[in-house]
Amino acid sequence: LRPPGALLSSLPGRDCSLLSKKTTAAKWKEKKAGEGRSLPGSSWEERLASAVTPLWRLPYQEQLQVKYESQRKILQTLATLLEELGIDVQKPGGLCCPLQPVVPSPVINGYRNKSTFSVNRGPDGNPKTVGLYVGTGRARNIVCVKANHMENIPPKHKQVAQCYEEFIRRSPLDPCILFHEGGHWRELVVRTTSHSHTMAIITFHPQELGQEALATQKALLKEFFTCGPGTVCALTSLYFQESTMTRCSHEQSPFQLLHGEPHIFEEVLGLKFRISPDAFFQVNTSGAEVLYRAVGELSQAGEDTMLLDICCGTGTIGLSLAHKVSKIVGIEMVEKAIEDAKWNAAFNGISNCEFHSGKAEVVLPQLLSSWEDARPLVAVANPSRAGLHHRVVRAIRNCKSIRRLLYISCKPEGEAMRNFVELCCPPDPGKKLAGEPFAPMLAIPFDMFPHTVHCELVLLFTR
Repeated sequence: LRPPGALLSSLPGRDCSLLSKKTTAAKWKEKKAGEGRSLPGSSWEERLASAVTPLWRLPYQEQLQVKYESQRKILQTLATLLEELGIDVQKPGGLCCPLQPVVPSPVINGYRNKSTFSVNRGPDGNPKTVGLYVGTGRARNIVCVKANHMENIPPKHKQVAQCYEEFIRRSPLDPCILFHEGGHWRELVVRTTSHSHTMAIITFHPQELGQEALATQKALLKEFFTCGPGTVCALTSLYFQESTMTRCSHEQSPFQLLHGEPHIFEEVLGLKFRISPDAFFQVNTSGAEVLYRAVGELSQAGEDTMLLDICCGTGTIGLSLAHKVSKIVGIEMVEKAIEDAKWNAAFNGISNCEFHSGKAEVVLPQLLSSWEDARPLVAVANPSRAGLHHRVVRAIRNCKSIRRLLYISCKPEGEAMRNFVELCCPPDPGKKLAGEPFAPMLAIPFDMFPHTVHCELVLLFTR
């Protein structure tokens, strides 16, 4: 392992002075409440901005300080949990491993390439308002506020949301606010790329509508966005999904293409990637490029190395490193994302990879149980906020060939913390954790979500 000071020194904006300029939670709240900027709109807009992007009032360097402090506490928590298991990992500051400064995002405003808008009652009581929620269902105080002043959402997403609102307000059909109360119009997802591609996905609850009535609504929607006021959005793809659930996959309820191309395309590190409606793709494209370069360096993978890409999505991490390694093996639950990954590999002329569709907790144990390849194996895991299933952690832990693991987490204080402990704890026959434990070696936070409190934390484990 290279010295932390030298590692990734080429990353943009790495200001080590952040370490000595700690912003306490009290000072942050004081700044947030008093000195910050104000929005030109109503107090509802300020409440939305503070709920979704609570750091929006702070200068960007101070946002990075706040995030560094939160990541430091996460590593302190992990150190404490491991010490309770008899593992001495304490480093200076009570951390479980060295923590580097937060790597800033190359783009601070309008960086999101995917936004999800809800339909509900607005501040004026109109139930056909398209925006983001303030309040909670449990408190029964939800208000849907337009996202016009949200700094993390690009103008194109706001434009599509405004047009969708205009369409549903013209429609005689009600919005579906609560499933059991009826109504139809639901969420809008907008995805964009640096190539000016725009995909809109509209979720619709069919209730008791027949096929003829559904066909009518789809035709009206297509007409609005291709011949009517919605043409200003210049959609590359318009999708429609009939859903009786809060969330459902393409397999559960197919995405129906009403207009345009079935996919949009993005470039990352010189490679072209195809994106389906429900395929995972890092929400900050320019930030993802910085992240993937760092993952490639941290992996220390060479020409004789095999890279195991767990929760690979459309294959971005693995394919971006394919030129460095002997072979890529990717696993992803979303079948359409695996189709994208295979297309991405073929289009970019990458032949040293294979992709497996299915739940990681099913595919990975089967894959590793019969693993006989003698080549060094490096694993990269990039799960959702729910973290890795216990069977995935167990399979990694019990595979002797994996000596190096990079865990990328957007919520390390959540279920991922349980994963970290199980990776590092002493052998536990009760949990079938028989393999040699890993040890945390280095942590690097990447700010993929400016103005929010979240980071993408990369934790390097070795054994």
